[in-house]
Formats: sequence, C-alpha cells, structure tokens
Amino acid sequence: MRTDERALPDEALWLMRASAFAAGEFVGQESFMTAGEILALARRAGVGPGASVLDVCCGVAGPGLLITRELGCTYLGVDANPASVAVARDRARAAGLAARFVVARIPPLPRGRLDVVLLLETMLAFRDKQSVLREVASALPVGGRFAFTVEEGAPLTDAERSRMPDADTVWPIPLPELLSALEAVGLRIRWQADSSRSHAATVDAVVETYAAAARRAGGAVPGSLVELLASHRLWSDWLHGGRVRKLAFVVERIGST
Repeated sequence: MRTDERALPDEALWLMRASAFAAGEFVGQESFMTAGEILALARRAGVGPGASVLDVCCGVAGPGLLITRELGCTYLGVDANPASVAVARDRARAAGLAARFVVARIPPLPRGRLDVVLLLETMLAFRDKQSVLREVASALPVGGRFAFTVEEGAPLTDAERSRMPDADTVWPIPLPELLSALEAVGLRIRWQADSSRSHAATVDAVVETYAAAARRAGGAVPGSLVELLASHRLWSDWLHGGRVRKLAFVVERIGST
C-alpha cells in the first residue's frame, strides 16, 4: 500500500508519518506495517545472524535497516528508484550498518546465495504476480523462505480505479488465485496471518495526521497531500469494510518451478 509520498518535502512527511505511529514503531517505513510487525515477520522467516536476506522493492530501507540492526543478517536491498536507494545507502552509512543496495527493476532478482526473500507492502504494485512468484522461487534454494504481505480481494472495478490515485499500482488478488500461484511454483505456506485490523488502525492514524496538516494548510494544500488523503481514506474504507484484507505470509521453497 505504498504511494509516492516523497512528492512532499521529506522532512515534513517523516514528521507527519512518525507522529501517527506509537512510540518506537516508526522506522522510516513507507507502509502501514509497524516496527514490531516487521521484526516478527522477519523472525518467522528465519532471519537472524548468518542469514542472507534479499529485500525486494526496499525503498528507502526503513524496514531493511531495522532488520539488519536488530537481527544481524547479511542484507541486500533492491529498488528501481535511484533516489530511494541513495537515501537508503546514506542512512545505512550513518547508522554504521553493512547493508548493501542495488538499483534494479524487479523481476529479475539478483542471483547469489539467499536464505530469505522479503517483499513487504509492495506485492500490490505487481499486476503479474505469477511472474514475481516464479522469479522468487527460482532464486531460492530448496528450504529457502519468502516472506511477504499482500492485499487480498477481488480486482478493482473501473469505478474504484477512478477514485484511487496511482491505480496502475493497485492490484489486489483473490486468495484462491494466490494460493494456486504459490503451489504452481513450488512454494509451500509455513505461516500466515491476517493483519487487516491493525493496519486499518494505522491507516486511520495516518489519515488523521494528514487531515490535520491539510486543515493547517487551509487553501494551500499541496496536491500530493490531497492524493495521499484520498488514497488512504479509500484503504481505510476497504479494510474496515472487508473489501480487501491485509495478509502476511512466510512460504518455503519445496521443489522446482
């Protein structure tokens, strides 16, 4: 559920988003996951000292740097946005973390020894999820894990697309279709959870923060803030109403793709 929030000044956006999270739960993530949820999912996937982790669509790597610092893994972040990767590298350097980053479009995935692939809050943006899953499966050894979050639900209608900013990056998937796609590429579910309620609460807190900023701005509300409010309010409605569910998975490579 990420949008191009960096259209706002970075510092202003950081402060607004940080104020919407409970103490210690904001680590620069561009999503609705809390720091606790990020670490819990990574641990369930077996991330720890000695584990080799590939973080796909890492953005500015708030979650990636948290995982690297707290769990002691070997970390490589990949993102197609050079500006995001530059920010991630600067933050890693400032924190004294040996995280590495590559600018690349996904798929394909970088090759090399991997224990865990992460795709946090970005599966939504891929219309062709089968290709993504096939690429992940081919990059993992048997026993390797893939931890990801996904928006489960029917495809958006034309009317819903007309209301959602950046609708070309919003592709929910029905659960039966997702399960079939995982099985087809040799990925077996080890763990799953429904995070809809907690993420709805986070969305609501972010909406209130953005709305307060819009009220303070009066007639000078940035267009990017208007779009953020519109998209986040839709996510709030959809999560509360069950139009979409937010699911987290850890799956394991069990065979050939």
